Amino acid sequence: MAHQAPQKKTVLGTIGAALLVAIGGYFGVDLLTDEQAPAGSTVSGLPACEMGSLPDEAEETAADIVAGGPFEYPDNDGTRFGNYEGELPDQELGYYREYTVDTPGLDHRGARRIVTGGDADTDPDVWYYTHDHYESFCEIPDAS
Repeated sequence: MAHQAPQKKTVLGTIGAALLVAIGGYFGVDLLTDEQAPAGSTVSGLPACEMGSLPDEAEETAADIVAGGPFEYPDNDGTRFGNYEGELPDQELGYYREYTVDTPGLDHRGARRIVTGGDADTDPDVWYYTHDHYESFCEIPDAS
């Protein structure tokens, strides 16, 4: 009987660990990796990223967009974004515009951008952020 107690503890420990993983999975927590689960998803199907979770410079860029400028890179900011990578929802050409999100310490534009969509330049319908030069995006639900 003394040998059954350690086995029973091992089985209970395994069941407990499996339950933790299952419960974590249900609530969107991946306990098996170091990566965080996306904050949520949006109508676009892209992960959501609240403005407060982005670099401070993204909020500064968003304020410039709403104000209509001035922009740090006037030849580039506010220009048409073609979505050639196909990462954003399909829209007619000219729907998206891109803006530089400054990266401190760089002497060039860097990779960070806000891409907006819609008819009004200063009141976009949708806002997206990319930190890796259009390789991936998240939708900013609380921008503007």
